[in-house]
Amino acid sequence: MLGPVPEIVRPNDLVLPFFLVVQWRITVKAFAFVRRRFPARAATFARGGVVLSGMAIIFGFLLTFPNVVTALNLKGSGSLIAGALSLAYLLCATGALVVSFLVDRVRKHFAHRVDPQRRHLIATAGNVLMAAPLAALAGGYVRRNDFRVREIEVPLAGLPDGLNGLRILQLSDIHLSAFLSEADLARVIDASNELRANLAVITGDLISTRGDPLDACIRQLARVKIDVPMIGCLGNHERFAGAEDYCVAASARRGIRFLRHEAQAIQLGGATLNIAGVDYQSLEHKDEYLRGAERLIAPGATNLLLSHNPDVFPVAARQGYNLMLAGHTHGGQVTVEILDQAVNPARFITPYVYGLYRAGQSAAYVTRGIGTIGIPARIGAAPEITVVRLRKA
Repeated sequence: MLGPVPEIVRPNDLVLPFFLVVQWRITVKAFAFVRRRFPARAATFARGGVVLSGMAIIFGFLLTFPNVVTALNLKGSGSLIAGALSLAYLLCATGALVVSFLVDRVRKHFAHRVDPQRRHLIATAGNVLMAAPLAALAGGYVRRNDFRVREIEVPLAGLPDGLNGLRILQLSDIHLSAFLSEADLARVIDASNELRANLAVITGDLISTRGDPLDACIRQLARVKIDVPMIGCLGNHERFAGAEDYCVAASARRGIRFLRHEAQAIQLGGATLNIAGVDYQSLEHKDEYLRGAERLIAPGATNLLLSHNPDVFPVAARQGYNLMLAGHTHGGQVTVEILDQAVNPARFITPYVYGLYRAGQSAAYVTRGIGTIGIPARIGAAPEITVVRLRKA
């Protein structure tokens, strides 16, 4: 199942230094507390504990990057849990530092004009705000399995009568792992089977890391009831886990076909739907997006591209694909609305975060997917079972 990983993706050049600064500030504050509260000999041990804890947290954060897990040859849920705990801590610590800074500024500004009772009120409000990130993450953890069905109508120019009204079930970013059980995935499949889809596709990331239950994921996907066999493309986490070849072979035994830079034509209602699938298109090699994929297009057919990475959409549109289905972003996973703008981590990677996009006569839909990565929480980006319904434009 496991093999060499052909691509290494480095941690983001900004995120790691940012969290290093956050942990350094926490360490400075912890040293100040130790100096005030501990006798000299105990303070030495306490400072050592602070330093070791900080190193463990940063190491745990590095485990949120699959390439680090692969390089260390780690398997199973331990690295996922350690990474999630460290990332959750760093996010909460960042929020607490920001609130602490603002409260200190307010307190100093009103130091000589506010009575002690109001100063106490300001301090209490600051403490409540510092707990807000933890409360938000706790709520997101509870809602991470609040699976929702989204049906979206996609008008396409020149769509033949035989494909008008075609219902395509899209599942993506399942990430069956320590944070999504097989029982939870079974609920997703049960709900999917009630949606009367004509065709089902999977757009990558069945698992998160090495040692995750890939066979169980495939077993559940094989339960989807549709008119034709399920078709899919692979995601970046199959690549990171070194499980691409195994996934393709094991899925084929269950009647699921993963397209790896290849296409399959399906006859539906007297019309031809040509489905092309590509392996994960690395963000680090944008100049090579969909290289050769134009050869997979079938003239005269409606051409559907399955690509885990939605950032390739402009290239797909130029090549002549009528529709692209993608995932990868989780809809941001943690999304906050600020001044009518959705702010989330995925916006630093691609403008195609979630929903329906158009370029000329082409359309793309990016789903939020099912599972989580990094932290097992979803805030403002509920997990999604997608049904795309094709209509004549």
